[in-house]
Amino acid sequence: MNTVDAPHEPLFSRALSALLTAVAETPDEDFALPSGCAGWLVRDLVCHLVIDAQDVLITLATPAETEPTADADSYWRLLVEAPTGDAPLDALIPRLAAAYGDPALLRFHLDDVGSAAGRAARLADPAARVGTQEMVLTVEDFLSSYVLEWTLHHLDLVAHRPTAPGPAAASLAAARAALERLAGAAFPAALPDADALTVATGRRPPTEAEREAFGDLATRLPLVLG
Repeated sequence: MNTVDAPHEPLFSRALSALLTAVAETPDEDFALPSGCAGWLVRDLVCHLVIDAQDVLITLATPAETEPTADADSYWRLLVEAPTGDAPLDALIPRLAAAYGDPALLRFHLDDVGSAAGRAARLADPAARVGTQEMVLTVEDFLSSYVLEWTLHHLDLVAHRPTAPGPAAASLAAARAALERLAGAAFPAALPDADALTVATGRRPPTEAEREAFGDLATRLPLVLG
């Protein structure tokens, strides 16, 4: 099930708002379920989203004077191999998530920081330039790049919770288009956006029919974002 679109809002805000609402409505017992991120429980994913929201706040508060060196697509890199989970921050996430104890505390922290990130995004000048990860982007491009992040992680949040609301159709379509541009190839037209995203990024293995539909691109899957 997908959330309802709100066309008057920028896509970044719509994707983030839907994700925050989905987390807020996640029952305590579901925080112990697996997420769509390999090796992470739902609580670990939510903890990662807190760090994502902090990244948005930090970047929007880091003005840059030089010309942009990246756009919404080139912000992302395709990695040769998937992360092993041994990187310091990746390894920290499950321990930090467990330290919250009560899921309500983690839920509250994400709502607090995530809502602040949403407000900061609405107040920011889209043409202003910001710095992050040794790149300079316009605010508009930086926020656009995060639509892919929010959408994929919203799919991760509901991966093992079939009755939970998924991302809005517009977010799914935008995330699919961005991933296709990164891949340099279109995904099978008959494949729904959510399936195209989860299969292309390795969140689930393709069926035989899906593998055939992907054609030559199937040999390059999964597309690992970094």
